[in-house]
Amino acid sequence: MQKMNININSDIGKLNGVIVHLPGAEVENMTPENAERALYSDILNLSIALPEYHDFIGVLKKFTTVFEVNDLLHEVIKNHEYRNELLQLICKNEHSGDDDLCNYIESIGDSILAKNLIQGIEMRKDNLTRFIDDERYCLHPLPNFFFTRDASFSIGDEVMISKMANNVRVRETLIMETILKNHPLFNAKTINPVNTYDKTGKGTIEGGDVIVVREDILLVGSGDRTSTQGIDSVIEHLKTKKGNHHIIIQELPLKPESFIHLDMVFTLLDTDKCMIYEPLIINATKYFTIHVVIDNGKVVSIKEEKNILTALRKIGMELEPVVCGGKHNQIIMEREQWQSGANFFTLEPGKVIGYGRNVNTIEALSKSGFDIVHAKDIISGKEAFEEHKKLVVTIDGNELSRGGGGARCMTMPVSRQDVNW
Repeated sequence: MQKMNININSDIGKLNGVIVHLPGAEVENMTPENAERALYSDILNLSIALPEYHDFIGVLKKFTTVFEVNDLLHEVIKNHEYRNELLQLICKNEHSGDDDLCNYIESIGDSILAKNLIQGIEMRKDNLTRFIDDERYCLHPLPNFFFTRDASFSIGDEVMISKMANNVRVRETLIMETILKNHPLFNAKTINPVNTYDKTGKGTIEGGDVIVVREDILLVGSGDRTSTQGIDSVIEHLKTKKGNHHIIIQELPLKPESFIHLDMVFTLLDTDKCMIYEPLIINATKYFTIHVVIDNGKVVSIKEEKNILTALRKIGMELEPVVCGGKHNQIIMEREQWQSGANFFTLEPGKVIGYGRNVNTIEALSKSGFDIVHAKDIISGKEAFEEHKKLVVTIDGNELSRGGGGARCMTMPVSRQDVNW
């Protein structure tokens, strides 16, 4: 397979390649007792979720090159230098000082190590302390990893490694950095902006909060998962670049949990359209929208704006909003936003994929000029992408949505074609 250079200059450019992760035993290993620790409010039925996910991946494979985390990890840790470096970082983060456990993890064979680093490694009950320990795992499963958006994100030709808000997800970032930096398909330039620039110890940033609108425009959510200190770290990194950069920051409510990332309330659909959760993006007055301007390495302006759409309009980007849940019923808006109704993934300008269960949102898209096609019709060949000028491909998502994310959450694009604005 040909090397794929990192290139993300807009969230809507035609997709060249994307990293995903098929949910597996790590999801089934979750119980009601440990769900909260794993950042879930519910537990998924994998046998129901997998057919939905296969529809999702089937559509992506019809359109672009798809890379699987487990395959990439298995390939990269065949190099024992990369393997040892990764395991040392994992042990330092999760088992600092427990040499016995770290030695056990390091002894696992190459053939199953990649899978075990994601699905978890059961604790050996080989001494009294471990025997009476209620903990099942010495290395916990990673049930959130099928949301590949969060652990890393690309801006231009660089991959930003996230600083996760919760330690249970740190291993995801270590795995993604190992893959993206070392796999010969990518050999990407990676940077962890928080580790590099934050001096407060309070910086966090996750990929679901970062939307590359245009080469010079970045949207970032500030809320439960991404702190202002984390955003400042990204700003510091952008100050090392030449030219003019606009960073628009949208404050998010800390609760309910459906507001954890910006892409749960705002996603781009086309060069002139976006999906919004109207009560927050348009009607909210208590949550700030801040516009930061960088010019050749210096912050030349910081000012408050009315909302994201107003801020974008002032710098020459006029977006027509499509309202999650439709415009007329606040309860429906709230319900469909909770079900990841605003979270769409753009394949190319005007062609997106999302959950079909949010019927009022899908109807709003239809009224806005999008054709609606089910994933199975794309996969079977009954419908083709090129037959539609504007298209929404729907997957059912009745079970996947219980995980707390949508189509954009389940993708980490590595390359898109530049948009002809």
